[in-house]
Amino acid sequence: MNTPANLRYAKTDEWVKVDGNIATVGISDYAQDQLSDIVFIEFNREIDDVITKGDALATIESVKAAADVNAPISGKVLEVNEGLSDIPETLNDDPYEKAWLYKIEMSKPDEVNELMDAAAYDQYCEGRH
Repeated sequence: MNTPANLRYAKTDEWVKVDGNIATVGISDYAQDQLSDIVFIEFNREIDDVITKGDALATIESVKAAADVNAPISGKVLEVNEGLSDIPETLNDDPYEKAWLYKIEMSKPDEVNELMDAAAYDQYCEGRH
């Protein structure tokens, strides 16, 4: 499992990359592996939407299951990676670089401290097998 050390992780398998007050959000390698072949993504939020931690951001469908992506932090949506709608398999191929989902201006930056670091997330995932 690929778990970059520079990211933070939610128990619901989203990752967050922080750059100043901007958080880039996506799904973890563990999540894409569990879903298997991803065939569809529906974005539930648009630019300028205000979101709260836990809100539904997207729905991802694979040949195996459907899963919701929840907001790991609160803030305002700045960007949506809508190109993934045309090539959802990118979530399987490159979940941390090309397949980010949202860029969010954080309204509560301290929420990042509630997320797991890579080592804690790896341990959390191992306990789920």
